[in-house]
Amino acid sequence: MCYGKCARCIGHSLVWLAILCIVANILLYFPNGETKYASENHLSRFVWFFSGIVGGGLLMFLPAFVFIGLEQDDCCGCCGHENCGKRCAMLSSVLAALIGIAGSGYCVIVAALGLAEGPVCRDSFGQWNYTFANTDGQYLLDTSTWSQCTEPKHIVEWNVSLFSILLALGGIEFILCLIQVINGVMGGICGYCCSRQQRYDC
Repeated sequence: MCYGKCARCIGHSLVWLAILCIVANILLYFPNGETKYASENHLSRFVWFFSGIVGGGLLMFLPAFVFIGLEQDDCCGCCGHENCGKRCAMLSSVLAALIGIAGSGYCVIVAALGLAEGPVCRDSFGQWNYTFANTDGQYLLDTSTWSQCTEPKHIVEWNVSLFSILLALGGIEFILCLIQVINGVMGGICGYCCSRQQRYDC
C-alpha cells in the first residue's frame, strides 16, 4: 500500500473526528439545550479551555489537510530524482503530525481533568459548586451520588458523556497522528510508493 494513500486515509479520518470534537465541545455549553448556564458562568471551568474546539478540532485540520494533500499526483522532482520531492513531503508531514499529537493530547488531558473534577451544579443546600471535586473521580463509579446535583437536571450525565466522547475522540486522533509519524518517516526513507511501478506511474 502506498504511504501517501495511508496518509490520505488518516487525513480524512481526522477531519471527521475534528468535526465531532467541535460539536461535543459546543454541546457542553448548553446543558439540556439551555443557554442561561453559560451566561451565568455555571459551567465547568474545563469547558472554557476549548479542548474540543481548538485542540481536537481546529488545530487538527492542519495535519488533516496536509495528509490529504500528500496523495495528489504532482510529482515534483528534486536533485534529478523524480521521487525525491514526495519523499521530502512525507518527511514534512511528520511535523504536521506532531502538531496533531499536541492538539489531541491537549484535548485528552483537559477532558480527563473535566471528568475527574465533575460539573458545576447546585447542590441540595442551594449552593453552586464543584460537588464532586474532592472525590478524585470516584463519583464516576457511584452513580447514586449524582443526585446531589439538583440543577441543571442530569448535568452529571451530560458532562460525563460529552467529556468521555472528547476523551475517546482525542485518543483516536492521537493514535492516528502517531501512526502518521511512523508512516511519514517510513515513506520518506523507504520511498513514497511501495512499488517500482507506482514510482514510474507518477
